[in-house]
Amino acid sequence: MRRKSLNTATCPVARSLDVIGDWWTLLIVREAFKGASRFSEFQQGLGLAKNILSSRLRKMLADGILELRPAAAGGSHLEYHLTHKGIQLRLILIALRQWGEDNLFVSGEPMTTFVDSQTGQSLKRLRPIRQDGTEVGFRDLVTKLVVAGEGVD
Repeated sequence: MRRKSLNTATCPVARSLDVIGDWWTLLIVREAFKGASRFSEFQQGLGLAKNILSSRLRKMLADGILELRPAAAGGSHLEYHLTHKGIQLRLILIALRQWGEDNLFVSGEPMTTFVDSQTGQSLKRLRPIRQDGTEVGFRDLVTKLVVAGEGVD
């Protein structure tokens, strides 16, 4: 059964899931943030079959999440690099990581986490913030239809 495309939905969540809804996409982005740029590095980091990885990388190139660049060390091969669009997915990874840290591990269980490379400190928990800096409760959020590029700060 083919998935229904959500690329014309008025909901940004639906459109986002149309591009990044497959779990391999975000795991490939995670590996790219860890420094992977070659097919073999992604395959080794993920343990993913070559055909599936190849398919996902092609889709991510087509969706503008990754781009191919000549290898930094020279040579004839190309490397995968995150585009600006791909780099913006870091916030999604942080939110997923924090949700997982809070809900999927028991006390004393080992897990990885993000820390600030300059201070070694954990990140503050993500939360919705009003323009004045105060936190917004989940009951205070509503959905509003706006025109893209207008009404969004």
